[in-house]
Amino acid sequence: MTAVRVSKLGYVGFETPDVARMVEYYTKVLDFHLVEESPQGAFLTTGTDHHCVVITKGEGKARTIVGYELWEDLDDAARRLKEAGYDTQRRSDIGPGTPDVLVLEEPGTGVPLHLMTSQDPSGVAGYTPLRPTKLGHVAAYTPELAPMQDFYQDLLGFRWSDTVGDFFVFLRCNADHHAANFMASQKFQGMHHIAYEMRDPNHLIAMLDHLAQNGRRLHWGPGRHGPGHNLFTYHRDPDGNVVELFTQIDVVHDERTGQWEPRPWHEEHPMGPKTWEVDLATVNQWGPIDPPSLDH
Repeated sequence: MTAVRVSKLGYVGFETPDVARMVEYYTKVLDFHLVEESPQGAFLTTGTDHHCVVITKGEGKARTIVGYELWEDLDDAARRLKEAGYDTQRRSDIGPGTPDVLVLEEPGTGVPLHLMTSQDPSGVAGYTPLRPTKLGHVAAYTPELAPMQDFYQDLLGFRWSDTVGDFFVFLRCNADHHAANFMASQKFQGMHHIAYEMRDPNHLIAMLDHLAQNGRRLHWGPGRHGPGHNLFTYHRDPDGNVVELFTQIDVVHDERTGQWEPRPWHEEHPMGPKTWEVDLATVNQWGPIDPPSLDH
């Protein structure tokens, strides 16, 4: 079977016991645009897509759904997924902005994956000074790494970007170094972190000052990762979920060879996908590490 071709990460869902508190965080702290809201949930966006964050009233759980856009029509995708042995549902009632969605279950985690060709427009014109440019990636725990990696590469058309040791893999669906990454763990489950992209270091600094003014303190960063080489910071949302704000992530310079666009801070020239040693420079080129972030 030829893989279904995912083109980008569309949205991620959160369940929270306090919808209003989470909406306030996303609108007042991260400067997202609130597209639709009810006592049971909300849809928020950073730009032209109807939403990139879905908030639903519940017990408190991150990465309850993940939405991906496809390069191709859903009829063809549904046929090939069925041929590969995966059950799917065609839904028109998922929510506003997504009238036609193919739903399947992520193996190992049971998380519903939503596949669509596009979202309705949000109606948002332009960007405010602080708002992140987009939802960049989401990292999650998985009981076993190899089956999850195979699922994303063989079924959804992701490409391998990097691996740390034998437990943390980075996968891309477009030019960005990763849209999905998975950490093997028998200890944890659910989301590891969610990441939003900032335009450049100055944009990131402005947002960090805004976080401080709103009582949100970093628990790691600023620093620079090895895999992806993104300049990173980590803080927690009101429910305790880890949120990364990043910039300068590696992009594919030549998809034929898988090489990254050259950057002066790369360890090798040319730089491409590899398996990284589990050491200090891999985790943070600048030095300090956050042990809980590597616990698995």
